[in-house]
Amino acid sequence: MSGGPPAPQPTSILPAKSWLHFVAGGLGGMCGAIVTSPFDVVKTRLQSSLFREKHASIGMVGGGVATLPKRPGLLWNFVETGHIIRDIYRDESPRALFKGLGPTLVGVIPARSINFFAYGNGKQIIANYLNNGQENSWVHLLAAANAGIITGTATNPIWVVKTRLQLSASERNRPTSAANFFGGSWTMIKQIMREEGIRGFYKGLSASYLGVTEGTIQWVLYERLKKISQATEGKGGALEWVGMLGSAGTAKCVASLITYPHEVLRTRLRQPRVNGIVKYTGLLQTLKLVIAEEGARSLYGGLSAHLMRVVPNAAVMYSIYEGILSWGRQQDRKRANAL
Repeated sequence: MSGGPPAPQPTSILPAKSWLHFVAGGLGGMCGAIVTSPFDVVKTRLQSSLFREKHASIGMVGGGVATLPKRPGLLWNFVETGHIIRDIYRDESPRALFKGLGPTLVGVIPARSINFFAYGNGKQIIANYLNNGQENSWVHLLAAANAGIITGTATNPIWVVKTRLQLSASERNRPTSAANFFGGSWTMIKQIMREEGIRGFYKGLSASYLGVTEGTIQWVLYERLKKISQATEGKGGALEWVGMLGSAGTAKCVASLITYPHEVLRTRLRQPRVNGIVKYTGLLQTLKLVIAEEGARSLYGGLSAHLMRVVPNAAVMYSIYEGILSWGRQQDRKRANAL
């Protein structure tokens, strides 16, 4: 094409191999999930109506004096999170703080692998075909939305099993060893199949699709903040590290605050039947019922535990992801220089 603009030249940073996105995402997701598992258990219970009903009169001692009064305000929510962690540790055992970790890891590793693989490679494909090889916020948005839909569809059954396990506080379902995480998961899988069929594994999928907006906002904001923080490059490894961690944590925090109600709706949709009755049957029905029975504030139930989990989780996950990609680029440079 004579007279046209010159073709874009490759950047100085070599693109990481596509498989590295898969490995880095899975490893980062695994480490983050293990570190923050107790907050995930608390968050799930606070989102659930079953837990709220069971503990409506909790803290009654002796003649019925409440020891844990309900107080409004976000700061009290963080205190409440600490109380719940203490109660689970005391009443159910320390291992109960890691309930659902088995299916969480089974879900997180492929979910993060798929998501980071689809996003990391998808943005390159979208940029090459739609934007002359250049990345921008629209490219990041399309890539993130596509990655979220693929990931949500593939992993929804795993999250249903995880939610059911975390809502179970009975002695017989209490995990006593790492192997029992997976044994409990298999028992729950058979129960869901027997009582609800295949459709039971896809409960909450509509809310998961709604949650694609969270991942999209997170990726777009992360890319933007990371670009801003790149101004620290060359000023020392510590500054670069802090900039990357801050970008990941801030992006996840903002995205979570904007889209959090979908988390509550998804948890309600995944709750088990009570006396053979399904209380929450659809996304809009669940939204209307929750607001009517509990008020709009309940759509932010478990927010403090959620933020205490996802912000450090994102920092751990993205630091490992970027570290592995950086290692891959260094290896590519060494091979290129050796030729």
